[in-house]
Amino acid sequence: MKYYLYVFAIFCSTLIYAQDCNSILLGEIVDFHDNSPLSGATINITGKDYTATSKENGKFSIKQLCDGVIELEISHPECTTKFVTLTINGDTYSEIRLEHHLEELKEVKVVGDVPKNTNSGQENILSVKDIEQNSGKSLGDALKKIAGVSTLNTGGNIVKPVIQGLNGSRILILNNNVRMQDMEWGEEHAPNVDVNANQNISVIKGAAAIEYGGDAIGGVIVLEPLPIVRTDSLFGKTQLNLASNGRGGNITSTLTKSYKSGLYIKGQGSYKRLGDLEAPDYILSNTGIKESGASLSVGKRDFIQGWEGYYSYFNSEIGILRASHIGNIDDLITAINSDVPSVVNDFTYDIDQPFQEVTHHLGKLSYYRRFEGFGKWTTQYDFQQNRRFEYDVRVGDDADKASLDLKLTTHSILTNIKFDAKQGLDFKVGALGRYQTNFANPDTGVRRLIPDYDKYDFGLFAIGSYELNNDWTLDAGARYDFSRIDAKKFYRTSRWEERGYDVDFSDIILEDLGTQLFTNPVFDYHNFSGTLGFHYEINGKDHLRFNYAYAQRAPNPSELFSDGLHHSAARIELGDLRIKSETSSKFSASLERNTTKWGYTVAPFLNSINDFILVEPTGVEFTIRGAFPVWSYRQTDAVLLGVDASLYNNWSSSIRTDHKFAWVRGTDTETDTPLIHIPAANFTNSISYTNPRWNNFLISLESQYVFEQTRYPENIEVYSPEQQENVILDINTPPDAYHLLALNTEASFTLKNKNDLTIGLSATNLLNTNYRDYLNRQRYFADDMGRNINLRLIFNY
Repeated sequence: MKYYLYVFAIFCSTLIYAQDCNSILLGEIVDFHDNSPLSGATINITGKDYTATSKENGKFSIKQLCDGVIELEISHPECTTKFVTLTINGDTYSEIRLEHHLEELKEVKVVGDVPKNTNSGQENILSVKDIEQNSGKSLGDALKKIAGVSTLNTGGNIVKPVIQGLNGSRILILNNNVRMQDMEWGEEHAPNVDVNANQNISVIKGAAAIEYGGDAIGGVIVLEPLPIVRTDSLFGKTQLNLASNGRGGNITSTLTKSYKSGLYIKGQGSYKRLGDLEAPDYILSNTGIKESGASLSVGKRDFIQGWEGYYSYFNSEIGILRASHIGNIDDLITAINSDVPSVVNDFTYDIDQPFQEVTHHLGKLSYYRRFEGFGKWTTQYDFQQNRRFEYDVRVGDDADKASLDLKLTTHSILTNIKFDAKQGLDFKVGALGRYQTNFANPDTGVRRLIPDYDKYDFGLFAIGSYELNNDWTLDAGARYDFSRIDAKKFYRTSRWEERGYDVDFSDIILEDLGTQLFTNPVFDYHNFSGTLGFHYEINGKDHLRFNYAYAQRAPNPSELFSDGLHHSAARIELGDLRIKSETSSKFSASLERNTTKWGYTVAPFLNSINDFILVEPTGVEFTIRGAFPVWSYRQTDAVLLGVDASLYNNWSSSIRTDHKFAWVRGTDTETDTPLIHIPAANFTNSISYTNPRWNNFLISLESQYVFEQTRYPENIEVYSPEQQENVILDINTPPDAYHLLALNTEASFTLKNKNDLTIGLSATNLLNTNYRDYLNRQRYFADDMGRNINLRLIFNY
């Protein structure tokens, strides 16, 4: 028996030895997008000592393989590692496609201040460190770190970004690829976004990135969440900020769960509470703020396709300086010409009339899919609802009733296809459809400032970039936008005739009610935009960019229909039905140098705007609520000329200096007079010291000098009942120049993981300087904020 078993074993081993292991795997590694061969890819057979490398033509071969199922691991220095299962049956051929694409590399690499939305335009990126230092502040305050970006303030808590002299509807804000629709036309309407919800923030100056909208005459602010890497992980961050000025602070927290499959879920929430702010010498009564926000995103990302569902909630309740609401014309004259506010109360956390409350809901569903050798298709639907209440000082039964109640609802659908199959050429086409409706609640008992309206938008765009060689890149784009606004509005007959509408718009009257007219204004706008530019890489350190952008912007509802008291702005606003689209032609250039030792950027621009829409003070009106200045909209031709410049120098591994300068000059070319609300020139210098061996210790001192704005429109003349004569209302004269110091320091400590706790301390207006900023609308009544000491605790887990 043993003899037969021995013979059987020899026979079996002979059969195994005789198995065919002479098969050859012939393979080719190519780029998924353009089918170009990829050299230098490493091919391993899982669990076996077989390795090959793809040649210049992308091909490889592995010999002496046994027939059967094998698993290949393919890796490349600039690609995501891929696992492929193959069946070997004799000589076998397989083509393997890898992702080799700059767009995807950006998702997993942290890049510096390098443009990512435009090649030829001026773009700046805010660092995560800057966002953390401004976590307790507004988006506008955070963006002031960038040369050429300033703010239009209504006190310390309502802050609107100003880019190279332009603000409001001329600046688009994209929140996680959704264009914000939040009544941005109001000068005291701050963006309804939580700066803590997005850690990638960039500013594109001008209309170079027309993919986002042809009406971005001022620029685009892009807010995006940090990319989520495909790995099994659970991580988060909590930041607490405590502020001395306002005697409060904010807390924000983010938690992310990701999976290797590409699935992820991310939640974020924040809460902010401040009491009355303080100038150096007095309390700024009724300037507290209460703010909360939350967001949730769920999605899946892989190479071929991905989807995301996103929702965000934002609510803010903001007090308006009590001294800014005046009882009669002489009180208004006294308040504007006085150095001290007319109302100064004790500190409180209460927010009383006048104040505004805004709630913003945003929802998004998006999907993308890639097609090999072709490109990427993306589609998105988003929904927004913005509810704005403005409360004035009222008495009796109306004391707690809002004076302004607006609900803006927006539905948008967009889709685009990016063709990137040809090396060096990217081309994208897209379309947009949007429907928006505004409801102005008549139950306020106050004449509605903005009427009910329906708005329809449709847009088409095409953009592309082409690499001529390693040094030259060209980009260009074109866009068409159609907008229709269909409004229903009541006009007082006296105002209708005063503005000459009885001659120009008699055909839109639906009903004559005697003292009032019920009208139906319907306006269509056809706007065209285009951009052309280049990026020249002089060498690895120096870059030259040039861009020309042509952009048209349709008037917003405020510019057309405003008719009455804007309560939180404390002024009467008058729109004009004759206003048409404004047209911008902007030339911009930048010369940049970036090295580890030093670098600079010099970026001049010239923006010529035909039919420029502006609002300016034209008089005073007395209402049952009191006396208020009248601000009227009009159109003219304008030119804005300016330059942004920055310079940095790393004097050693520990010491660095930064210098930033911005200057813009705005002129009404029809009257040869200065434009209103143009930022004054400003110069910022800072020096910082870092020492990684001392728990990543950092300390920096910043000096900001804001020059006096010497170019401004003339003041207006009003009648004073008390003096029984006309007097000059000093409403346009800018305040004096001022100089502020700021100090910041921080260090990192290890609790559980390396450097997971950061403690920082900062102080703004360090010397508690009395000053008034030209672009603060409450400068008429009070000084700006005094010293503010902020403690921040950041815990990563």
